[in-house]
Amino acid sequence: MAQKCDLCGKGPQFGNNISHAHNTTRRRWNVNLQSVKAVVEGTSKRIRACTSCIKTGKIVKG
Repeated sequence: MAQKCDLCGKGPQFGNNISHAHNTTRRRWNVNLQSVKAVVEGTSKRIRACTSCIKTGKIVKG
C-alpha cells in the first residue's frame, strides 16, 4: 500500500543521514497517516488521511 494521503496526495520525502564522519546514506521521512472513517460522496468510507488533513478539518468524519 502506498504511503500517500488519499486527500492531499502528500507522500514521503527523501534526504540523507549524515554521520559525524560525514558519511551519507539515503533515508526517508514518512507521512503520518491514520486510517479514518470519512464521508466520501455521501457514503461512509475508510480512507488513509495525513494528520494535517485531519487537524485542518478537510475530512468529515462519519
